Amino acid sequence: MDAAMRWLNWRKPTGCGKTISGEYGHCGALFYREQNVIDLRSDTVTRPGSAMLSSMMKAETGDDVYGDDPTVNQLQDTLAEMSGKQAALFFPTGTQANLVALLCHCQRGDEYIVGQLAHNYKYEGGGAAVLGSIQPQPILAAEDGTLPLDVVAQFIKPNDIHFARTTLLSLENTHNGKVLPLDYLQQAMAFTREHKLALHVDGARIFNAVVAQGVTLETLTRHCDTLSICLSKGLGTPVGSVLCGDRDYIEQAKRWRKMTGGGMRQAGILAAAGLYALQHNVERLQNDHDNAAWLAAALRDIGVQVTSQNTNMVFAAIPAEQAEPLRLWMKARGIALFTGPRMRLVTHIDVDRQALETVVREWRAFLAA
Repeated sequence: MDAAMRWLNWRKPTGCGKTISGEYGHCGALFYREQNVIDLRSDTVTRPGSAMLSSMMKAETGDDVYGDDPTVNQLQDTLAEMSGKQAALFFPTGTQANLVALLCHCQRGDEYIVGQLAHNYKYEGGGAAVLGSIQPQPILAAEDGTLPLDVVAQFIKPNDIHFARTTLLSLENTHNGKVLPLDYLQQAMAFTREHKLALHVDGARIFNAVVAQGVTLETLTRHCDTLSICLSKGLGTPVGSVLCGDRDYIEQAKRWRKMTGGGMRQAGILAAAGLYALQHNVERLQNDHDNAAWLAAALRDIGVQVTSQNTNMVFAAIPAEQAEPLRLWMKARGIALFTGPRMRLVTHIDVDRQALETVVREWRAFLAA
């Protein structure tokens, strides 16, 4: 346990030079950080606690490529049942889960309609186009994170050899922290049935939506054909995403997962973290939402222009000339932020209210200086 804890606490590697408290360093491709850093860059930076690590170390394992890992199977069965789908499949990353989702829905030369700022269009390396020969048709999301269905309808291609075949609508829930309204999900499902499209939801942070709306997962996911769920963001696991759908779809996904290099062997040690998170880290997401709301209000009080706050995300606008000085100021004080004219700050399990008070105090000092 002690060895695992030391490794997962990201100690400074030997020979990388001087360590500065709160500093980020680089040695080849290996980054390190000190334990006292307050990191608001993303909820992907969370580290497993001792109870989660203990569950990982005790996990029963088998060869998951052969379907023999009991802990992976339990995780898949659990999320299939929770989402109301027939089956589920564990992946090492959300990017791969979303890629395989698209590969299963679309053939070469097909098209999916997606948000201009959606993760599986903008932030996943263009994998659908590069690896799947699937054409994205991006459109701008509305202010509430939805893709307006009347606009979607305008971009569905006619059955004509000049056009890619539109086969899929892809939504994101949450989108920039915004929870898609339940009535919109119902309308989107009916819309895709009418237009003979499949509906996929990138549900990387869908449990934030579950908690924010006070509903079950199945209440949201009954309105889609497939969804991906990330375990390594707000739920706090070190790795892993799960793709859910009907049995035939998941059987197809198994082939694509293997082909794209996602078949793992004794993956139960990773799946155990997911099971622990589903049992212990879902309801506590409300703490992250509350902390984000507190942070937004506190930043406004010191004169920062907060443009929005939804679930665990706070967006702020700062003068461009402040961006780099603010980043360096915070970095020197053990606070990690992505700074720019439009900033995103993300609360998570490893940042408590006291840490946020420190962030606000140092930001106030920066503005005064």
